[in-house]
Amino acid sequence: MSDHRNAASEDQRLSSYVFDLPESFIAQRPVEPRHAARLLAVEGPEGCSHHTVWKLQELLQPGDLLVVNNTRVLKARLQARRSSGGAVELLVLEPVHGSDWLCLAKPAKRLKPGEVLLLEHGAEASIPLEIVSVDEPTGGRVMRFPPECTSAEAIEALLARYGEMPLPPYIHQHSDDDDQRYQTRFASKPGAVAAPTAGLHLSDELLVAIRDRGVQMVTLTLHVGLGTFRPVETEDLSQLELHSEWVEVSDDCVEAVARCRARGGRVIAVGTTSVRSLEAVAQLHGGVLKPHTGPVNLVIQPGYRFAVVQGLLTNFHLPKSSLLLLVSALIGRQRLLSLYEEAKAEGYRFFSYGDAMWIAPEAVLASARPHQP
Repeated sequence: MSDHRNAASEDQRLSSYVFDLPESFIAQRPVEPRHAARLLAVEGPEGCSHHTVWKLQELLQPGDLLVVNNTRVLKARLQARRSSGGAVELLVLEPVHGSDWLCLAKPAKRLKPGEVLLLEHGAEASIPLEIVSVDEPTGGRVMRFPPECTSAEAIEALLARYGEMPLPPYIHQHSDDDDQRYQTRFASKPGAVAAPTAGLHLSDELLVAIRDRGVQMVTLTLHVGLGTFRPVETEDLSQLELHSEWVEVSDDCVEAVARCRARGGRVIAVGTTSVRSLEAVAQLHGGVLKPHTGPVNLVIQPGYRFAVVQGLLTNFHLPKSSLLLLVSALIGRQRLLSLYEEAKAEGYRFFSYGDAMWIAPEAVLASARPHQP
């Protein structure tokens, strides 16, 4: 019993979610085709097997439901100039009010409210952007964009002309094909500043094969923000709070989950963003999934019992990240870290453009599985 208590205690410490990852393991470019990425399959209480993502069509079963995030990444990285001539890089994060948007700025220290920056890109006409205020929690700046930029849909046209795809900072090789390669094939709702990366593996051909297998697919929306990838800094994870995220779980999504359960199928999330959307919305309603549009805030870590999600396709995540906590909640921290060591030994590629892991419902801890309806 004391061993169990000790393990549970270690699960609550951030320092227990550390692993060594030489930079050579961090994928700089995606493989082609999308479904040629490697897949580490975790199918039972022990062991794993090695495939490519193309194998997913066989690992899924007729009647299963695949839940994907249809968010579209904005070209949110902008180049601006101060009146003094100094260059400033902006990362557009989220709307605040009207045409005011929260942005991260680099360098930010001397940027004061009232200053006007000039947005520039190639031969495009410069656009003045006023600094409205400082956002203390993020260290960002609230910037006033042209008056029509009141939503992600409205600002997307401006960002398409002036912006660049906001690849994560650990990706040093940029390419012209990032504009389409850093989007999923079902990206339709603009608003993210990072891709829901597990979905990047699903090619058009694989999606057809999965449907032909008798697997249903439904979308939800979570606009991936910076908080998803920021390292957690709270050592005592019982005190952990995460940045809230905007989600939309529609009537169609709720009905698709209910139909899947009724026919004995399995609810499979593509990516941690789909997991967070389904679980956070269910927790708002006492463990029952209902339609919801708006912010959610849920920490998923070992000890959590899932309400909706039974299986997961995910990438390999950063040490000390909230995503590592989430996957640990499904299969246990120690098992996950040992699987990561096996992935390293096998030469898997990590992070956004890297390889994938399949966690079958049978591999999920009994204590974490949803109660049977």
